[in-house]
Amino acid sequence: VLGAALAARGVVPDLLVAGEMRRHGQTAAGVLDGAAWTADVEVDAGWNEFDHLQVLAVHDQPTTAEGESEKAAFQRWFEEATRRWTSGAHDESYDESFTAFTARVGAALSRLAETLPRSGTAVVLTSGGPVAWAAASLLADTDAARTDLWLRLNPVSINTGTSTVVRGSRGTTLVTFNAADHLSPDLITYR
Repeated sequence: VLGAALAARGVVPDLLVAGEMRRHGQTAAGVLDGAAWTADVEVDAGWNEFDHLQVLAVHDQPTTAEGESEKAAFQRWFEEATRRWTSGAHDESYDESFTAFTARVGAALSRLAETLPRSGTAVVLTSGGPVAWAAASLLADTDAARTDLWLRLNPVSINTGTSTVVRGSRGTTLVTFNAADHLSPDLITYR
């Protein structure tokens, strides 16, 4: 669906990049098929998602509150665990700290901006965490504000949501975040 929507909009990538995770490769294959593109996919581990399973595993799962659904309880646990991870106070508990994650994603964004030809188009297939960090890093001016914004953007990132970043005389700018107009309501998922 995403590939067909991009092709219908006239998107033709000069560069197609994907994280190295299995789901990134699966998404790339689906997008290539749906768009009828024959581009090679450049794999860049900088676009990999953070290890959310480890972030959850080191944070005790709270008990479900009376009347709380399993979905709501999980969401609360996920948000508490990511707040703990982003705080920096427990970096030794994680294989990759939040600071290391954001540096990795920032470096991937910089590599992409440097590699892409002037007026070129890149399509990056990644996950919600890296997309949310790219958006937060382009919108906020301080590390604390970026982290706060990431904590708000990450949980609402839609699978196959599209974000548009442009590079021009004003620098690198976020134009859209998390657009899902290519998806019918029954196809919208978050994890």
